[in-house]
Amino acid sequence: MASQVVLVEEKSVVRILTLNRPKQLNVLTSPMISRLLELFLSYQKNPNVKLIILKGQGRAFCAGGDVISCVNDIRRGCWRLATDFMYKQYVLDYVIATSPKPQVSIMDGIVMGGGAGISIHGRFRIATENTVFAMPEAALGHFADVGASYFLSRLPGFFGEYLGLAGARLDGAEMLASGLATHFVPSMRLKELTEDLCGSGASDAASISKIIDTYTQQPHLKDSSAYHRLDVIDKCFSRNTVEEIIFALEREIAHKTDDWVSRTILSMKKASPISLKITLRSIREGRALGIGQCLIREFRITSQVIKGDISKDLIEGCRAILIEKDNNPKWEPSRLEDVTERMVEKYFQRLEDDGWEDLKLPPIPNSHPPLISKL
Repeated sequence: MASQVVLVEEKSVVRILTLNRPKQLNVLTSPMISRLLELFLSYQKNPNVKLIILKGQGRAFCAGGDVISCVNDIRRGCWRLATDFMYKQYVLDYVIATSPKPQVSIMDGIVMGGGAGISIHGRFRIATENTVFAMPEAALGHFADVGASYFLSRLPGFFGEYLGLAGARLDGAEMLASGLATHFVPSMRLKELTEDLCGSGASDAASISKIIDTYTQQPHLKDSSAYHRLDVIDKCFSRNTVEEIIFALEREIAHKTDDWVSRTILSMKKASPISLKITLRSIREGRALGIGQCLIREFRITSQVIKGDISKDLIEGCRAILIEKDNNPKWEPSRLEDVTERMVEKYFQRLEDDGWEDLKLPPIPNSHPPLISKL
């Protein structure tokens, strides 16, 4: 039942929502998304709700959406069920991004894919020493979605392209440094922070921020952190094409060994070629678009990916990585040079299929601007 997988606590003017599928790393199912959407929409209209706290039970905040169920639907010939799942998820992301009610996302653990969509679009994003963030979709034959073309494109320099193309993992300190997190709080202090937020009656952003600030620490970036490599990232990931990015990275290690660069190249070469090209274009275009425009465009791409007329890499990637776990996907096309601009362009066009419609987003309450615009 949805009430069991999304727990609700009412504390004065605060609502605490806890994702409660710890054994499944709080992966989002359709009932969970429906329940969260129902709750967030009701809170918008409820003057007695001033603050929403979102967290996860166990060692994950949320490891993403239920991709395996989507792929099973596609295999059964029910690809529309998969697009319906994504449609609802994108609407939820938009409602969170444009909500007039402040949200505190407590990202204490794994935050990937769909988990980023329901947390990064919130106003306050708390990382801890347990946080592990990644957008690994290209390795699964998908692309960085759930509004990632909006929030990745607004990170410093070309750090967003690096995260989307290499599927790189960040810890809590790196999330704070890049702006994906707004605060870093040690996990042992989260309970105390939550009690303080609930007991204070704070409802405006300034008061909430002041409370969180009293628990915030400045974590140390590891020497091996990719964030120390922004010069190399900007130099290489600013190139116009995926091929040029990989070539620039290879030039970096032509005369000097660099394990970080080598790992980055390997990650990209193992990913779906067509997914890499879609991801790069999506992030680049996202820089000039609002959150709603990004999600509408991403839904077009997702629908094309799911229907599989151009490539069936999503099915193959999930088979190899998540289902059979042989980690040896057979991509089609298998090489970057075989992915034409015309093929990529098709993903950004409306799906010509009876009954399919573009993503329709609900009106923004009180014309409130997206709170993530500070990124």
